[in-house]
Amino acid sequence: MTAFNYVHYITFFVIFILFVVGVYKSFQQKKASLKTSMLFTTVLVSVFLAVFSVFVVDKYTKSAKLYKVKNKRLLSVEKIVYSGIVKNTGNFPIKKVTIEIKLVNQGHATGNVKGGNFYKSTGFFEFFNEGLGIEKDKPQTIIKRFVIARDMKAGKAESFRVYFDYPPYFRSAADYISIEAH
Repeated sequence: MTAFNYVHYITFFVIFILFVVGVYKSFQQKKASLKTSMLFTTVLVSVFLAVFSVFVVDKYTKSAKLYKVKNKRLLSVEKIVYSGIVKNTGNFPIKKVTIEIKLVNQGHATGNVKGGNFYKSTGFFEFFNEGLGIEKDKPQTIIKRFVIARDMKAGKAESFRVYFDYPPYFRSAADYISIEAH
Protein backbone atom coordinates (compact mmCIF):
# COMPACT_ATOMS: atom_id res chain seq x y z
CA MET A 1 0.00 0.00 0.00
CA THR A 2 1.23 3.46 -0.80
CA ALA A 3 1.14 6.57 1.34
CA PHE A 4 -1.50 8.88 -0.14
CA ASN A 5 -0.94 12.63 -0.32
CA TYR A 6 -3.22 15.48 -1.29
CA VAL A 7 -2.52 14.98 -5.01
CA HIS A 8 -3.99 11.47 -4.73
CA TYR A 9 -7.12 12.84 -3.05
CA ILE A 10 -7.58 15.57 -5.68
CA THR A 11 -7.25 12.96 -8.44
CA PHE A 12 -9.74 10.64 -6.71
CA PHE A 13 -12.18 13.54 -6.32
CA VAL A 14 -12.00 14.36 -10.05
CA ILE A 15 -12.53 10.69 -10.94
CA PHE A 16 -15.47 10.53 -8.51
CA ILE A 17 -17.07 13.58 -10.18
CA LEU A 18 -16.66 11.89 -13.58
CA PHE A 19 -18.21 8.73 -12.14
CA VAL A 20 -21.22 10.63 -10.76
CA VAL A 21 -21.75 12.42 -14.08
CA GLY A 22 -21.52 9.10 -15.95
CA VAL A 23 -24.03 7.42 -13.63
CA TYR A 24 -26.40 10.41 -13.89
CA LYS A 25 -26.23 10.39 -17.70
CA SER A 26 -26.75 6.63 -17.84
CA PHE A 27 -29.91 6.86 -15.70
CA GLN A 28 -31.30 9.47 -18.09
CA GLN A 29 -31.36 6.90 -20.91
CA LYS A 30 -34.72 5.34 -21.78
CA LYS A 31 -33.52 1.96 -23.11
CA ALA A 32 -32.59 -0.54 -20.39
CA SER A 33 -29.83 -2.13 -22.47
CA LEU A 34 -28.22 1.25 -23.15
CA LYS A 35 -28.55 2.19 -19.48
CA THR A 36 -26.85 -1.04 -18.37
CA SER A 37 -24.00 -0.75 -20.84
CA MET A 38 -23.37 2.90 -19.90
CA LEU A 39 -23.33 2.02 -16.19
CA PHE A 40 -20.94 -0.85 -16.78
CA THR A 41 -18.66 1.32 -18.91
CA THR A 42 -18.71 4.15 -16.36
CA VAL A 43 -17.78 1.82 -13.50
CA LEU A 44 -15.07 0.11 -15.55
CA VAL A 45 -13.47 3.37 -16.73
CA SER A 46 -13.64 4.91 -13.24
CA VAL A 47 -11.97 1.92 -11.59
CA PHE A 48 -9.29 1.83 -14.30
CA LEU A 49 -8.60 5.57 -13.90
CA ALA A 50 -8.44 5.29 -10.10
CA VAL A 51 -5.93 2.42 -10.16
CA PHE A 52 -3.86 3.96 -12.95
CA SER A 53 -3.81 7.37 -11.22
CA VAL A 54 -2.24 5.89 -8.07
CA PHE A 55 0.76 4.69 -10.07
CA VAL A 56 1.09 7.90 -12.08
CA VAL A 57 0.84 10.18 -9.04
CA ASP A 58 3.34 8.01 -7.14
CA LYS A 59 5.80 8.19 -10.02
CA TYR A 60 5.74 11.98 -10.17
CA THR A 61 5.41 12.89 -6.48
CA LYS A 62 7.66 10.37 -4.73
CA SER A 63 11.36 10.24 -5.46
CA ALA A 64 14.35 8.82 -3.64
CA LYS A 65 18.06 8.71 -4.40
CA LEU A 66 20.94 6.52 -3.32
CA TYR A 67 24.19 7.97 -1.99
CA LYS A 68 27.52 6.38 -1.07
CA VAL A 69 26.57 2.89 -2.23
CA LYS A 70 29.38 0.41 -1.57
CA ASN A 71 29.62 -3.33 -1.91
CA LYS A 72 31.90 -5.73 -0.09
CA ARG A 73 32.29 -9.46 -0.45
CA LEU A 74 32.48 -11.62 2.65
CA LEU A 75 34.56 -14.50 1.36
CA SER A 76 34.30 -16.61 4.51
CA VAL A 77 30.52 -16.98 4.19
CA GLU A 78 30.21 -16.36 0.41
CA LYS A 79 27.96 -13.34 0.78
CA ILE A 80 27.98 -9.84 -0.64
CA VAL A 81 27.01 -6.75 1.36
CA TYR A 82 25.61 -3.55 -0.13
CA SER A 83 25.45 -0.49 2.09
CA GLY A 84 24.70 3.17 1.57
CA ILE A 85 22.25 5.96 2.23
CA VAL A 86 18.79 6.44 0.75
CA LYS A 87 17.25 9.92 0.81
CA ASN A 88 13.70 11.06 0.14
CA THR A 89 14.27 13.89 -2.35
CA GLY A 90 10.58 14.60 -2.91
CA ASN A 91 8.12 16.80 -1.04
CA PHE A 92 5.88 13.97 0.13
CA PRO A 93 6.32 11.02 2.51
CA ILE A 94 7.26 7.62 1.09
CA LYS A 95 5.75 4.43 2.49
CA LYS A 96 8.60 2.16 1.39
CA VAL A 97 11.74 2.21 -0.74
CA THR A 98 12.75 -0.97 -2.56
CA ILE A 99 16.21 -1.59 -3.99
CA GLU A 100 16.80 -4.00 -6.86
CA ILE A 101 20.34 -5.33 -7.29
CA LYS A 102 21.18 -7.20 -10.47
CA LEU A 103 24.46 -9.12 -10.59
CA VAL A 104 25.69 -10.21 -14.01
CA ASN A 105 28.59 -12.63 -14.43
CA GLN A 106 31.82 -11.57 -16.17
CA GLY A 107 30.98 -12.66 -19.73
CA HIS A 108 27.76 -10.68 -19.87
CA ALA A 109 29.24 -7.67 -18.09
CA THR A 110 32.25 -7.09 -20.28
CA GLY A 111 30.93 -8.40 -23.56
CA ASN A 112 33.65 -11.05 -23.46
CA VAL A 113 31.53 -14.12 -24.03
CA LYS A 114 33.84 -17.10 -24.30
CA GLY A 115 32.90 -20.66 -23.63
CA GLY A 116 35.05 -20.87 -20.50
CA ASN A 117 33.44 -17.96 -18.70
CA PHE A 118 30.26 -19.78 -17.85
CA TYR A 119 29.60 -22.76 -15.65
CA LYS A 120 28.59 -25.78 -17.70
CA SER A 121 27.45 -28.87 -15.90
CA THR A 122 28.65 -32.08 -17.49
CA GLY A 123 28.68 -35.68 -16.48
CA PHE A 124 27.06 -39.00 -17.05
CA PHE A 125 24.53 -38.73 -14.20
CA GLU A 126 23.22 -35.37 -15.35
CA PHE A 127 21.89 -37.09 -18.45
CA PHE A 128 19.36 -38.87 -16.20
CA ASN A 129 18.55 -35.86 -13.99
CA GLU A 130 16.69 -33.83 -16.62
CA GLY A 131 13.20 -34.78 -15.51
CA LEU A 132 13.84 -34.73 -11.76
CA GLY A 133 13.79 -30.95 -11.32
CA ILE A 134 17.50 -30.75 -10.60
CA GLU A 135 19.00 -27.55 -11.94
CA LYS A 136 21.44 -28.20 -14.78
CA ASP A 137 22.83 -24.77 -15.46
CA LYS A 138 23.66 -22.15 -12.92
CA PRO A 139 22.19 -18.70 -13.57
CA GLN A 140 24.53 -16.02 -14.91
CA THR A 141 22.25 -13.19 -13.78
CA ILE A 142 20.91 -12.82 -10.25
CA ILE A 143 18.27 -10.26 -9.29
CA LYS A 144 17.51 -9.52 -5.63
CA ARG A 145 14.96 -7.07 -4.20
CA PHE A 146 15.00 -5.65 -0.67
CA VAL A 147 12.93 -3.08 1.21
CA ILE A 148 15.56 -0.66 2.54
CA ALA A 149 13.39 2.06 4.11
CA ARG A 150 9.85 2.48 5.42
CA ASP A 151 7.80 5.57 6.26
CA MET A 152 10.32 8.18 5.14
CA LYS A 153 9.38 11.81 5.57
CA ALA A 154 10.26 14.43 2.97
CA GLY A 155 13.97 15.30 2.97
CA LYS A 156 14.97 12.56 5.42
CA ALA A 157 17.80 10.09 4.82
CA GLU A 158 18.40 6.61 6.21
CA SER A 159 21.32 4.24 5.97
CA PHE A 160 20.80 0.70 4.77
CA ARG A 161 22.68 -2.58 4.55
CA VAL A 162 21.61 -5.71 2.69
CA TYR A 163 23.23 -9.15 2.51
CA PHE A 164 22.72 -11.98 0.08
CA ASP A 165 24.54 -15.06 -1.18
CA TYR A 166 27.23 -14.46 -3.79
CA PRO A 167 27.45 -17.33 -6.28
CA PRO A 168 30.84 -19.03 -5.93
CA TYR A 169 31.04 -19.69 -9.68
CA PHE A 170 30.94 -15.94 -10.55
CA ARG A 171 34.41 -14.76 -11.61
CA SER A 172 33.68 -11.07 -11.40
CA ALA A 173 30.32 -9.42 -11.64
CA ALA A 174 28.85 -6.17 -12.83
CA ASP A 175 26.12 -4.80 -10.62
CA TYR A 176 23.15 -2.71 -11.68
CA ILE A 177 21.19 -0.98 -8.93
CA SER A 178 17.78 0.65 -9.16
CA ILE A 179 15.28 1.85 -6.56
CA GLU A 180 11.52 2.29 -6.40
CA ALA A 181 9.66 4.58 -4.04
CA HIS A 182 6.04 3.80 -3.14
